[in-house]
Amino acid sequence: DIPMAHVAGILLLTSIAIGVYFRLVVFTGQPAATVKTLAALAMTLVISALFAAVSAWAIAIISITPVSGMTLTTLIIAAVVLGQGLSMAGPEGMLATLLVGGVVCTALSMTGSMVTLLKLGYWVGGTPRKIQLSLIAGSALAAVTVTAVMFLFAHTQGYIATPLHPDPMPAPQANAMAAVVRSTLGAVEAPWFLYGLGAVIAVLVEMTGVSALAFALGMYLPLELNSPILAGAVVAWFVRRSGRESEALLKARNDRGTLVASGLIAGGALAGVLKGVTDLLQEWTGWQLYDFQNDGWAGNWLGIAVFVGLGIAVYLDAKRAKVEDPNHTSHTGKEGDS
Repeated sequence: DIPMAHVAGILLLTSIAIGVYFRLVVFTGQPAATVKTLAALAMTLVISALFAAVSAWAIAIISITPVSGMTLTTLIIAAVVLGQGLSMAGPEGMLATLLVGGVVCTALSMTGSMVTLLKLGYWVGGTPRKIQLSLIAGSALAAVTVTAVMFLFAHTQGYIATPLHPDPMPAPQANAMAAVVRSTLGAVEAPWFLYGLGAVIAVLVEMTGVSALAFALGMYLPLELNSPILAGAVVAWFVRRSGRESEALLKARNDRGTLVASGLIAGGALAGVLKGVTDLLQEWTGWQLYDFQNDGWAGNWLGIAVFVGLGIAVYLDAKRAKVEDPNHTSHTGKEGDS
């Protein structure tokens, strides 16, 4: 691993960079700007440390981490501290709150990636230090590419409905974050009753044996995103009940289906970015690179046929999974490490 002294040094440099950015960009011109900067920085580091432990535990145990939920919780905490404690409101307070939430969200995402890669590295005999250095380099690259994609979509499709962008991207997580910040730091009274009611409903749903996270996702995601999630759950249900085979074989099939579905998620995201790039090229060059329409009964039926065919392909591919021999010797030389 990277020595902890080096990790502490990187953390110190990162904290200084975040603090300088907060002071010179976010809180510039504000009264008691230095105090607000230190308070925001301390809050960011403390929440990141606490929630990163939760994220690591969730990835290690159930391979899922509620990044969105913890980010929204961070926004509420930051809005209360900055708004009530430091008397910040309006656009400046919203910007500061969003940046605190953005740093925490990034830390949680990186924590999940780190734990996942360390798990894989342990299984295949990878070097933790190289995994850590690769993630640090990857975070720098992602900061550039993700920002570029955000600007790309803001220009080609937009995030809110306007005459220029009548059909904007849904961006449910971003809109949820914006709603929390506006309600807490805006002119209207924060809906604390609704927040409390949501927490009570989450506890009740969890007590009934239903995942509160899945229930909450279904509540705020738009229907066009919920529908494929439901379809994927139906395919997973058929995969888990695809015969009278052993539990180990059914689990192997489910895991293979999960990997394929994860690839489809990444592929869908890349296809969306490619569409944004082609839209921008069409705008710049005036060339009609494509003119695909999904209007009328023909386009709808074609889309349904492709969607159903994709679900069947995932099901058939998942059934090809086999149970590995748990007694074979891995390349690390240890029995049963597979």
